[in-house]
Amino acid sequence: MATTTATRTATTSATTTRTAIAPATAPDVETHDTVSDHSDIIGAVGFERSAAGLFVGRDDEAARLADLLGIDGAAGTGMVLLSGDAGIGKTRILSEVAARARAQDWTVLVGHCLGEAGQSLPYLPFIEVLGRLESTSPEVLDRVLKAHPGLSRLVPSRRAEPNPDDPADAVVDRGDLVEAVHAALDDLASESPILLVVEDVHWADQSSRDLLTLLFTRGFSRRVSILASYRSDDLHRRHPLRTTLAHWSRLAEVERLDLTPLADGAVRQLVRGLQTQPLPEAQVRQVVERAEGNAFFAEELVAATALGGSGLAEDLSRLLLVRFDQLDTSGQHVVRVASAAGRHVSHRLLAAVAGLGEAELDAGLRDAVEHHVLVPTDSGGYAFRHALLGETVYDDLLPGERVRAHERYAAALADDRSLGTWAELARHATSAGQREQAREASVKAGDSAMRMAGPEEAFRHFKNALALMPETDPDVDAVTLRAATAATAVGRVLKALELLEDRLARRAAGAAPAGRAELLAALATTARITESTLDTLAATKEGLGLLDGAEGDHPQIRARLLAAKVQALADRGRDGEAIAAVDESVAAAEAAGLHDVADEVRVVEARILERAGDPETSRATLERIIAASRNPGDPAEVRAYHHLGWLHHRAGRLDEAVDVYRRGVERARGAGRPWAPYAFDGRLLAGIAAYERGRWPEALEILDVTREVPPEPARSLLMGASMYVAAAQGDFSAVVGLEVSRPWWEQEGLVPLLVGSAAIDLYGHADDLASAIKVHDEVVDALNRIWYPLFQGQLRLDALLLGQLGSHIQRVPTSERAALLARGPELVESAGQVWDRATSRPGNDGPESTAWRARAKAEGLRLEWLGGADVDPAPLVEAWQAAVDAFDAYGHPYETARSRARLGMILKSTGDPRGSDELKAALEVAQRLGAEPLRAEIRLGGGVRSTPRAASRQGESLTTREAEILALVALGRSNRQIGTQLFISAKTASVHVSNIIAKLGVTGRGEAVAVARERGLLS
Repeated sequence: MATTTATRTATTSATTTRTAIAPATAPDVETHDTVSDHSDIIGAVGFERSAAGLFVGRDDEAARLADLLGIDGAAGTGMVLLSGDAGIGKTRILSEVAARARAQDWTVLVGHCLGEAGQSLPYLPFIEVLGRLESTSPEVLDRVLKAHPGLSRLVPSRRAEPNPDDPADAVVDRGDLVEAVHAALDDLASESPILLVVEDVHWADQSSRDLLTLLFTRGFSRRVSILASYRSDDLHRRHPLRTTLAHWSRLAEVERLDLTPLADGAVRQLVRGLQTQPLPEAQVRQVVERAEGNAFFAEELVAATALGGSGLAEDLSRLLLVRFDQLDTSGQHVVRVASAAGRHVSHRLLAAVAGLGEAELDAGLRDAVEHHVLVPTDSGGYAFRHALLGETVYDDLLPGERVRAHERYAAALADDRSLGTWAELARHATSAGQREQAREASVKAGDSAMRMAGPEEAFRHFKNALALMPETDPDVDAVTLRAATAATAVGRVLKALELLEDRLARRAAGAAPAGRAELLAALATTARITESTLDTLAATKEGLGLLDGAEGDHPQIRARLLAAKVQALADRGRDGEAIAAVDESVAAAEAAGLHDVADEVRVVEARILERAGDPETSRATLERIIAASRNPGDPAEVRAYHHLGWLHHRAGRLDEAVDVYRRGVERARGAGRPWAPYAFDGRLLAGIAAYERGRWPEALEILDVTREVPPEPARSLLMGASMYVAAAQGDFSAVVGLEVSRPWWEQEGLVPLLVGSAAIDLYGHADDLASAIKVHDEVVDALNRIWYPLFQGQLRLDALLLGQLGSHIQRVPTSERAALLARGPELVESAGQVWDRATSRPGNDGPESTAWRARAKAEGLRLEWLGGADVDPAPLVEAWQAAVDAFDAYGHPYETARSRARLGMILKSTGDPRGSDELKAALEVAQRLGAEPLRAEIRLGGGVRSTPRAASRQGESLTTREAEILALVALGRSNRQIGTQLFISAKTASVHVSNIIAKLGVTGRGEAVAVARERGLLS
């Protein structure tokens, strides 16, 4: 995840079940009119009674499901995930529960996900629900749309054509859309409880998964229950639903119910109910054995047996085709063609593709319906009675048959755009090998997805288009730019950069220079928010030079290049040149109609003004940009929020910073861009600022991703920031984040800075000083390579390690102290060099950096003092008072308390009565925050210069920590109990106990206690 320079600097601290969709009314409107309710499928079974018509073996599961959903007044959570293998009976139990709900006057809404084609259309199941509502209850839909106009984009027939001259009309406000869905469900529930069923979530598009996550977590003021089903056997290791399910499973509001195979007795009952004439017992046993608890297989085995008795000898794929084999020629032809469309197909599209006369088509369809291969749907189409049946028919097609079927679909969809979506056309054209048509449809499908606030789906379409384009295609540059924009919108900035760099490397030498210039503008803008070493200023200069020599005027490309130039100058600290270039850049952007680009340049200008010592003008500029935002949640507005939050953050106004950051994040989330640059950075900084302010529960809430599926390295960054709280509270288990995040260190330097800062303290609190030192050195070495030597974040790392050296210097064997004492001056010196380098540039001497600089000085003196050096108490006290004052001025209560505790211990050691007051104040903060390691440090007197007590071996003395552990051994504590009490690992406690035994010259714990009492080592 890209992060800004400001981010890095900040972290020196761092009502039916049957549903349909209305047909499209315009060529570029994404629609789907081929879905139906599975309850229709259940009821439309033929010559033997359908398995779906019987309900056996699932009474307990149905009752449990009804309870979880709150039907019959049960106190369930109302949010349920239903899983099971294909054919296991999920749809049948859903139908049963839906019937129970209706019997209790619930309104049941059903939406389906539709496999490969459905994944390409954002919000498909919700489009289906609204489409059915439009068909059956238009007055209800009118009322809902009037109250929640954001839903209009999900009702294709109600959606107006986008105005190409109005940028605000180009993209739906995702925040309005998702909030409208949530609010509409809540409103509908005012008349009767709502049960929303979303089937086959294993085929869900990313946008639908995200919307379900919101519905699962947001809650409702009225009775709204949600039931989502999926095939558990479809979830391979890399299936996109797996990660989402892991997050859903951690939600307290969401229950899970997995359907296991039916018991043999239930299958036997099912078989007896299905047969049209008695089957011999031997055959019944064979059916039961072969079905393996799968209701659909049992039904097909009975059908195959009734049709000739050969089904028991067939493999399952042939078994599923037994009904198909009974069809006449026209019926088989219709079914084969339908299988290429997926599980559902509209009558109009099927008629256009089948190539049959009206009478022959009707005869074929009637044959397929009577043999229960297809079932009619409310929407005027047909569906396979079971998804497995459709998949098996399609798999049975010969390669040539498949290609010809897809060719006919592509031709029909291209000829009449009201028959389906651009995504469907792209899929069929791709499968037919029609590259040109496939890439054109993919681009249009991507554009449509972007307008629907579905950047993930758009990115998939644009990638497919690029894969189909030859290098010489004149549109390849434009599609690359679209793909990069979509990738950036979903937080995959590194992928966007890769696409742009690859395209630039592949362009022919004689290609249009304006195209290269436009790619360079995008590259410069993207590269600066990654760890790329690209010279962005050189890229902008090259691009402007290309435009000067290009034919024609290219005002928008020039405006983007000029904007990128201003940013590149500012990134290099050439603020005077950047300010001088602002007016030209803003004028060019406004003249080109790129008002958002002009706003972004003004944001950069505001950041420079703040850095130059004029924060009020900067603040006013940013607030003006936010107030005048034309498209709420657009990148310029979100960036303005980010920089305004940073302005507060740098000045130590941490409460204001958290508030502003969070408002910007919510605006971006509303626009469907929560992981985009500046939106994600704002969230990260909001979490860090809340931690610094002592608002730790809020910080953890901001940084928590258990209800989301973040891209990397965003996940590692948020985890790293949450490790700050874990370190302060002594949760050593969080140290696992160090290795979990390591694969992302080189791609985003802020990751090692965050996790490394926390790990130094985590290892230190666990008495593993060697690991704390190792982490410090690894992180510094990595960031010297990734960023530059003496990067500003090193100030915090050096100060933290100095603190751990001081806290451990009296605990280590005397033979190891010299090395630790020698390391101290090195760290103090490097911290000083970091400070000098940082403050040589304007804007890097804020209150946070000042506090860590004071802390590093104080920790260095403390280390010398605790190590036995003759340190004058006056400068030592003065240094620690400076650290207390600096952190207090910044508003960081935890680090203020930690500094105050060490000041208090020093004062107490020198006999100054103020020491007790300082320690008391520090302890109050530690108790309020739950900072257990700090409480232990204060309680056990850590950091007080002690007088060694004699031991029995070679004149060595017990260290302070060993004396503490010996006292606990005398109380009968185990190593694990000692570790828990002192916030160290059981292994570390064991090592200390072994050292005590060796120093006392005894053979065991009991003897050690006895000898220690004799020698006065225990009071």
